[in-house]
Amino acid sequence: MIRKAIRDQLTKTPALEGILPHVKGNIGLVFTNGDLADIRTKLTELKIQAAAKAGALSPIEVIVPAGNTNMEPTKTSFFQALSIPTKINRGTIEIINDIHLLAVGQKVSLSQAALLQMLGVKPFQYGLKVITVYDNGAVYPAAVLDLTDDDILKKFFRGVSNVAALSLQIGYPTVVSVPHSVSNAYRNLLAVSVATDYTFPGSEKIKQLLSDPAAFAAAQAATQISTPPPAAAPGGGAPAPAPDTKKPDKDEDEVDEDMGGLFGGGGDEEEEGY
Repeated sequence: MIRKAIRDQLTKTPALEGILPHVKGNIGLVFTNGDLADIRTKLTELKIQAAAKAGALSPIEVIVPAGNTNMEPTKTSFFQALSIPTKINRGTIEIINDIHLLAVGQKVSLSQAALLQMLGVKPFQYGLKVITVYDNGAVYPAAVLDLTDDDILKKFFRGVSNVAALSLQIGYPTVVSVPHSVSNAYRNLLAVSVATDYTFPGSEKIKQLLSDPAAFAAAQAATQISTPPPAAAPGGGAPAPAPDTKKPDKDEDEVDEDMGGLFGGGGDEEEEGY
């Protein structure tokens, strides 16, 4: 009847056709205007205890704990038929050891169902399981609701990085690769300016640092991450001497290496990170 009602509405709302393959078996439809993840959480929290019925498949492992059953000794033969070791303690039957009665997926027999009923044990829980979501014409599995905003952003940024890397590798400009191409071109201009007498506003500061080793060392020291003071030597001795951080003057090629290849013209290292 639900499938027929949906088909009757297809002329007005064709997007409902996506629901039809999922309307089968023992299902229900939950309509909501609220947050889908919150609604699913509330639905799955609603569970009821149920007794084991003969012929049903066990969704969990069922273990009958050892202890007094408060049952009369006349029921001993019933436990013996199920190979459950018992003893009589103060006029009642006591189970000696824990009994692994049912495994996951095992069919419940008449004897097992009767035993659990006699012991007053309701081992199973029944509730709703959200399988599929229909949202404004889109049909997708409920597992999508487990994705957080951070997960979606990570997947998006990963895709953008892949597109940028591919664009830079084949030399095809795209929206995501242009900023990196401009940055690489600017680095090449700085390299040309440093290697020649040509100067433009952006390279003046770089040339000043290269011409003044003391200023360069100060600028480099300002970018270093501070480290904790050295630990005291074992036995309460004086702390170990700090390493000598003073560096000798370097020519332009060595300075270029210390700056991480800032003035190189290849640009290959940048492409690997996208």
